[in-house]
Amino acid sequence: MLHDPNRVYVFDTTLRDGEQVPGCQLTTPEKIEIARELELLGIDVIEAGFPASSPGDFQSVVEIAKAVKEPTICALTRAHQKDIDAAAEALKYAKHPRIHTGIGASDMHIKTKFNSTREEILERAVAAVKYAKKFVEDIEFYAEDAGRADIEYLAKMVEAVIAAGATVVNIPDTNGYCLPHQYGAKIKFLKENVKNIDNAIISVHCHNDLGLATANSVAGLQNGARQIEGTINGIGERAGNTSIEEVVMILKTHYDLGLHTNINTKMFYELSRMVSTQMRMPVQPNKAIVGANAFAHSSGIHQDGFLKNRENYEIIRPEDVGFPSASIVLTARSGRHALKYHLERLGYSLNKEELAEAYSKFLTLADKKLDINDEDLKGLMVGVGQLVRE
Repeated sequence: MLHDPNRVYVFDTTLRDGEQVPGCQLTTPEKIEIARELELLGIDVIEAGFPASSPGDFQSVVEIAKAVKEPTICALTRAHQKDIDAAAEALKYAKHPRIHTGIGASDMHIKTKFNSTREEILERAVAAVKYAKKFVEDIEFYAEDAGRADIEYLAKMVEAVIAAGATVVNIPDTNGYCLPHQYGAKIKFLKENVKNIDNAIISVHCHNDLGLATANSVAGLQNGARQIEGTINGIGERAGNTSIEEVVMILKTHYDLGLHTNINTKMFYELSRMVSTQMRMPVQPNKAIVGANAFAHSSGIHQDGFLKNRENYEIIRPEDVGFPSASIVLTARSGRHALKYHLERLGYSLNKEELAEAYSKFLTLADKKLDINDEDLKGLMVGVGQLVRE
């Protein structure tokens, strides 16, 4: 396939895998609103749903395909003809359609989920790709539970589905089981041992059951994968999926990796808020990149270093992800430098003795009150030295 070898394609499954969180179901108009924002963000592939699962999902894929034109619109299926028929029908309005089909690749899934054999599963995988290829050119194949699959068998499966017409091969760590070096080695093995691997893009789809989804995805990219699958805010089943904003910002920050995406990172903060609101799923305050505290500094030592040079404690700039601004949060752990910064912001100019007096009063107040606001600071300044207003 002809493509930039250092370009990483971003596949968003917020509207499919992300929506599988209990209580987070979206209406079709809500899905369309998010899909349009994902298009503006620069997402390459939007997985719009699983058409065979319900009439509502089918209709959502149809409507998203009508509303969004730039990204590839992808529909998920199992390795069943009726699933593939439903996906093909739902994608009929898509400018760039993709069918995402697949089957279990681990012995655990083959034996206990399908009650089958490796040989039969391989036949079903190839048949599903060949059948899907009758409807659309762009076929992604997922080898479910690849994270726990026998590597020789996985390589055999990947080679067979590429020969059958798959353009993308998805190597999911379905249960979030792998360690980064294990997952990276799995991708490297496929890159080096599947003879037709250059005819397809390797995709990474990692779950966060052990908190390793982002690390595993990056390890996959370092070893030759060129598509990353994830969700906004890292939402998804169980502990969630890979967080798209985390992987994209890792590639941007570690530019020495030589990998890049077409994502407009300045949209992350607002899109994160939209997804959180519509899915009624709060973002944890300490969530990387988009959490409320991601750029908040409360430790006195950190505040002092930040005020002297922001790069002491910030490796990415808030404005790069659309974050309103970094904040110096006043708490009992804050130092004189942080207090002086806020008082000057409010128009107070203090000499050394006045600052010492104000700081003493501040510490007494901060021990009683968790969050110190501007009104508290103005009250604090009453009677402090000979105050000079700038």
